[in-house]
Amino acid sequence: MEQIRVALVHDWLTGQRGGEKVLEVLAEIFPQAPIFTLFHFRGSQVDNVEKKTIRKSFLQKLPFLKRHYRWYLPLFPLAAELFDFSSFDLVVSTSHCVAKGIIPPPHALHVSYIHSPLRYAWNQYFAYFSPGQLNIFSRFIIPPIIHRLRIWDESSAHRVDYFVSNSKNVARRIDKYYRRGADVIYPPVDTQFFQPAPDRGRGDYYLIVSALVPYKRIDLAIEAFNFAGAPLKIVGDGPDYKKLKKNARPNIEFIRPLTAKDLLHVFQDAKAYLLPGEEDFGITSLEAQACGIPVVAFGRGGARETVVPEITGIFFYEATGDSLQQALDKFESFEFNKNTIRANAMNFSREIFKAKISGYLEAKWSEFKERR
Repeated sequence: MEQIRVALVHDWLTGQRGGEKVLEVLAEIFPQAPIFTLFHFRGSQVDNVEKKTIRKSFLQKLPFLKRHYRWYLPLFPLAAELFDFSSFDLVVSTSHCVAKGIIPPPHALHVSYIHSPLRYAWNQYFAYFSPGQLNIFSRFIIPPIIHRLRIWDESSAHRVDYFVSNSKNVARRIDKYYRRGADVIYPPVDTQFFQPAPDRGRGDYYLIVSALVPYKRIDLAIEAFNFAGAPLKIVGDGPDYKKLKKNARPNIEFIRPLTAKDLLHVFQDAKAYLLPGEEDFGITSLEAQACGIPVVAFGRGGARETVVPEITGIFFYEATGDSLQQALDKFESFEFNKNTIRANAMNFSREIFKAKISGYLEAKWSEFKERR
């Protein structure tokens, strides 16, 4: 692309999940572009991102942020809107919360890569805020706050020139909630890093690598494995950690987030990878497949675009522990080919994503420039 002034926007920088992997590639494409984010926990990102100019919102200075940043959810839209993009020509946001709601100047093109419309407000509202999870005080406070967030989220969608979604699944949600079309570009999987272990067969444990939040449905896996007694490793952290660990039997091991090298070894030695909840896309299942590891997944959402049934994994179709258990029993009767599983993951490689998103942004900038 010609020499234009580019800004990158990301909701927050607190860990390395699928959204941060998209941001990492964008940071390579635009090495001079600063990153705007609501808050940043130093050391949480790869060096390529940590070394960039990172501009934080006023939320960065609020108390108890690192442990309880979700307390400040009502302030997130304001924080996003207070960023100044007047000196930029192209703004690329990656968003699962409020990053897409920034206010671009009239002369700038805004392309938003959507991992999901605001989860708390739309399709995952009852996973986070069902009446059974709220105390009496919260039942009066949270619904009106989320109602206001929905109004803001829908109205701020009009500030985006082009939407890109991480899956057909998310594109349908963008159409449903924003009444906007979205082009689909699947996010990057580091297939050079995630590779099968040489000369080693599959291990004896099942694996989950996930944020421990309600919509991931880790509780279903715990229900099934409490009954089955098979070994399960759960790598991750989040607000549900204590509750989930309390309900788990000794055959279920909880592991705090690992270094990249240690995580790779845990993937490589797994018997199978589990996706017990409905995923927007499910990048971790493809990281497992890149290691030649088959997947047992809930047969809705993004998993239907990343897992090939009975070739790279097995689906279950009801969100119950019994349905998952039946899928695990079925899995045990199948033989999977490690090379075939990895070949599927190669369709989502980092190189393919980088080429597609670069070409897309260049094409949209050319269209926008002609209209100015």
